[in-house]
Amino acid sequence: MRIVSGMRPTGKLHLGHYFGVIKNWVKLQDEHETFFFVADWHALTTAYKKTSDLKRNIRELMIDWLTLGLDPQKSILFVQSRVKEHAELHLLFSMITPKSWLEWNPTYKDMKYNLLRLQDIALQFKGGLRDVVREFMNMIPYKVEDFERFEEHLLDDLAETFISALFEGEIEPELLKNLNVSKRDFYETDTYGFLGYPVLQAADILIYKGQGVPVGEDQLPHIELTREIARRFNHLYGEIFPEPEALLTETPKVPGTDGRKMSKSYNNAIFFADTEEEVKTKVMKMFTDPQKLRRNDPGRPDLCPVFMYHKLFTKDSSKIEQIDRDCRSGKLGCVDCKRMMLEGLEAFLKPFREKREEIEENVRDVEEIFLEGSSKARELASKTMEEVREAMNLG
Repeated sequence: MRIVSGMRPTGKLHLGHYFGVIKNWVKLQDEHETFFFVADWHALTTAYKKTSDLKRNIRELMIDWLTLGLDPQKSILFVQSRVKEHAELHLLFSMITPKSWLEWNPTYKDMKYNLLRLQDIALQFKGGLRDVVREFMNMIPYKVEDFERFEEHLLDDLAETFISALFEGEIEPELLKNLNVSKRDFYETDTYGFLGYPVLQAADILIYKGQGVPVGEDQLPHIELTREIARRFNHLYGEIFPEPEALLTETPKVPGTDGRKMSKSYNNAIFFADTEEEVKTKVMKMFTDPQKLRRNDPGRPDLCPVFMYHKLFTKDSSKIEQIDRDCRSGKLGCVDCKRMMLEGLEAFLKPFREKREEIEENVRDVEEIFLEGSSKARELASKTMEEVREAMNLG
């Protein structure tokens, strides 16, 4: 099976990236034909104003990929913007993709509202209107084939209308002040690129005739849209593209040091580039069970981020069971628990850290690997585009 996937360059990789994505990629490259690309064009969809760090972030991502086990002898590793055919296919796909497909993409508004911290107010609008919408739908003199889907469309459209009215000053100006989001922020996020990035994603996959795409559940709508675009193109111009399958894999949740999702923006991540001392400092500051205030207080391991790390990095299962019992009984204090976990974490990180340092010393070799990979990718992409142009009767 031909596998295609990419990652936006946002900086150095952390534990969440490894367990959520890279570990699975390393496994897939041993079993399939794999294409992995640095999605630098996709980085512009939300950060088009902040490109000063883009080259550095691309380099850091390259280094981390090689550090964590992606192998140029097994996978084609490349940079998206170095294969210009992605942009050409994106343009042609944009000609045949109905705008409604993009607007109905459930992750589009979610991403937009999350980016601007508007998710809560959108949910508040929808929750307050649900009963009214249902009453309205019961009055419609036509048969509704899919009641729930139609209801969600109405609620989404009304919520968007309310939020637009909020930014136009038509609803309580004080509410907008409290959100700490400006009218300019709202409209500058609403770009063509942001709306249409799933079309670019479809081009990224289909230009290599990808058959499988490893994704999380939140990306399923994008893969379905890619399948729709492939079907529409094939119907209009002839069978060129396969319909790729989403490859869902269960991945362990790796919380950040504060218990939230690990993220660079939350300042709660443990990076593979961190020194041993930096890791130790972060671990010793990690949040634990908020009810375990003193050493002898009974703890709740299932709610403690440190214990979740034990399950990942402490290799002796009997030791994990003992830690669980001692925490619950109050015998084990949080400081000692962190020190014990740190041993396993450092044993895991040390080989990667050493390999990363070695790769950093030969950064020109890293550039060459991705230049060569981009050349191989472009060769295949060019062949696909020849088929596409012929099918569409283009010059």
